[in-house]
Parts: sequence; C-alpha cells; structure tokens
Amino acid sequence: MRRASLMQFRVEAYYRPQHGDKRELLVAPEDVDELIDSLLAGPIHQNLAELHSLERSTLPSGAPDHELLVGADQSLQVGVLEFMDASGNWTTVGLQEGRTEVRYSCVNHMTEFPAHSEIPIDLIRRAVKEFCLSGGQRPTCVQWENPEFW
Repeated sequence: MRRASLMQFRVEAYYRPQHGDKRELLVAPEDVDELIDSLLAGPIHQNLAELHSLERSTLPSGAPDHELLVGADQSLQVGVLEFMDASGNWTTVGLQEGRTEVRYSCVNHMTEFPAHSEIPIDLIRRAVKEFCLSGGQRPTCVQWENPEFW
C-alpha cells in the first residue's frame, strides 16, 4: 500500500503501450521514482516518457499547453529532459560532452537530443519531482538551452 505523502499533484504519464487509452496518473513523489525506475528497467524502445500536469490549463483544442519528456538510460545512469510550452522548446544541458547520438524512445517513437543534453539520473529524478510539485512549470534545478541552436 502506498504511504500518504504530504506533497501531492496530478500528472499524466505515457510511456508504455497500455497507456495509449489510459495514461498513468502520478500523484506523489514516490510515483516519480517508480516511473524513472520503470524507464531504467524497461526495454530500450520504451525509455522515454511524456508527462502533462493536470494542474495547468489546456489549449482551446483541449490538448495540454505543455509537455515534459523524460528519458532514462540504464547502462549509463543518465537521462535527458525536454520541456515544451508557449515559451519554446528546451532541453537539458549536461556538464560535459556526451555521446554523439543521443536517442530515447517512447513506445517505439524515437526522439533525438543534443549530444550534451544528458545529466545524472539523480538530477532527472529531482527535476521531474519539481515539475510535478510546481504544477507543470519548467524545473529550475537543471540548466536548459533552446535546441534550435544545436
């Protein structure tokens, strides 16, 4: 049984085929850890999740006005974040150059990221929790860049 958490939120996650009809609901920091653990343990073609906070407004079409992509690589214990909203598209900036090809997949849909965008998995956990607890705002605990310039 999940223990009660004083910090609660409502964030929908899509990262497995079964989430196509019904997104997984994250409501506590422990859920974020379970999500990241699942991405790390899952198949390589399912190591990226799409997150939408239910605390934010939707567009007139009913679609979310934002998105956070969360990737996790088990072999390197790193991950990547991409945040999108009206302010633009932003990817995390790693401290040093990483792989030349950074790719993560959400249910067989591959997304490429800048070579220097991967950060330690513990920082991924912290940033995703901040996103959830802030009501879907871009986390401030990581450095961001606009990927249009890479």
